[in-house]
Amino acid sequence: MAKAKQDYYELLGVSRSATADEMKKAYRKLAMQYHPDRNPNDKAAETKFKEISEAYEVLSDDQKRAAYDRFGHQAFENGGGHPGAHPGGGGFGFDFSDIIDEMFAGMGGGRQSAQANLRGSDIRYNAEITLEEAFHGKELPIKYMTPVPCDSCKGSGGEGGALPKTCTTCQGRGKIRTQQGFFTIERPCHSCQGIGQTIEKPCKSCQGTGRVRREKSLNVQIPAGVEDGTRIRAAAAGEAGVRGGEPGDLYVFVSIRPHRFFQRNGADIHCRIPIVMTTAALGGEIEVPTIDGTRTKLKIPAGTQGGHQFRLRGKGMNVFRRSGARGDMYVEALVETPMNLTKRQQELLKDFESDSKQESTSPQSAGFFAKMRDFWGDRGKG
Repeated sequence: MAKAKQDYYELLGVSRSATADEMKKAYRKLAMQYHPDRNPNDKAAETKFKEISEAYEVLSDDQKRAAYDRFGHQAFENGGGHPGAHPGGGGFGFDFSDIIDEMFAGMGGGRQSAQANLRGSDIRYNAEITLEEAFHGKELPIKYMTPVPCDSCKGSGGEGGALPKTCTTCQGRGKIRTQQGFFTIERPCHSCQGIGQTIEKPCKSCQGTGRVRREKSLNVQIPAGVEDGTRIRAAAAGEAGVRGGEPGDLYVFVSIRPHRFFQRNGADIHCRIPIVMTTAALGGEIEVPTIDGTRTKLKIPAGTQGGHQFRLRGKGMNVFRRSGARGDMYVEALVETPMNLTKRQQELLKDFESDSKQESTSPQSAGFFAKMRDFWGDRGKG
């Protein structure tokens, strides 16, 4: 025996004298409670959702409600029609997608309003600075072309500053919704092009957009220690919004020009310094430049070899967003071989060579060639 259908008024929890608004409010609440998206894999909730949808479809239609009040469920049996049989799919009497909007808004996923279409676009600006400017930081003046609010209409888009009106076609949502069975299809409104507003008399200066294109100047603060590729955001400095909408942002992308002397590695600075042979051999003191524009003294120990690195603590770059912190500076020694020697100098070097024992004065060279002799000796035995 088939289970008897529950009374439609009882399903919605309203009295038989309930108004259309009362029934609509009751249905919204129940539909959000039992919607399949909120109750996945719950057959009982799915069945309940279908029952309350069927009940509301009947009671929201004046003719069907009158028939139900007189004949009950029999009014839609034996060829008498059934809920959902008329053209237009669900026929719920209001835009069912409103419930979807409310449901997903409560879950953190509401749809964007038409006002989002009024926001101005963000702008990218590429700025190139020197390594010294990256070290010290600087205030960078920039100029760029961008839409700005129209002076004639004060950004409203209407002639004489007249404010736009809510689009009557989409009721300000910027989208047109059509019901196709259980699904709701959204398309941009053809009357307002998705903006949600219309203007009766567009401003002649901006053709109703509320903005015109002009050059804009701005001072951007480049912080000390900024790194190559850093993005700096200037809020609300992008394109003006359409018809008074929120402006976009400006993003300055910083690139650092290669330096002729220093190479950067994070917060550290590297450089290569040529050292004359006598200083490398006998030891001494030299001055080296630093990124902050000063000079510092570097002590060269006797017997310094080419490629040796000296570390100068705290002489590197300022650390980005860490006040007072600096990296280190690494100086690589390039021992320079003398050129264009005089006869006297040549004689002195020859005397030095004859008086020297290679194992003590040039241990690396002596060791290397000793290994080479062993290598060739081993090959000769093979």
